[in-house]
Amino acid sequence: MVKKRTEFDLVAKAFHWGMALLLVVQYTVAWTMPHIGKGTLPVGLVAWHLSIGTALLAMLLARLLWRLSHPVNHVSTSPLLNALAGAGHISLYLLLLAVPVMGWVNASSRGYDARLFGSVPLPSLSTTGSALGHSMGDIHVYASYALIGFVALHVLAALYHHWVLKDDVLQRMLPLRRSGQR
Repeated sequence: MVKKRTEFDLVAKAFHWGMALLLVVQYTVAWTMPHIGKGTLPVGLVAWHLSIGTALLAMLLARLLWRLSHPVNHVSTSPLLNALAGAGHISLYLLLLAVPVMGWVNASSRGYDARLFGSVPLPSLSTTGSALGHSMGDIHVYASYALIGFVALHVLAALYHHWVLKDDVLQRMLPLRRSGQR
């Protein structure tokens, strides 16, 4: 049985803030890249978008493995807040998994090569020209907006804990705070 702690370690914090940074970069690239339509080639910002998406997916899988092997207890005494936090985190993880996978399916249907870190080839998740693969592109866009909404709720919840409840939930994940520091 893995012992649960109340503090996040340096690796958990690095995954948290690394994913936050990658998400900011990914959304910046997504909003500035050209619209992907018939005949769009996977070059420039489109290639960057694909590469960052695979990096996010790889980081998420590593983060999930770390979290499962290094669990951290909720610190709230409220069962309702603990339940909301759990549901929020599960929703975030599901969207962080689903959005890049849907993008990968769509990329495969367009005949794009998905490569981890731009060099390790990944298998195609749909056939070129697949109608399902193309529809995944549309769902990918809407799911990415849902992800932004859940990230915003996550940030608001952290600020609620800090400014209203005045507990240390936010401080537990700050990058420069050492375990046990108050």
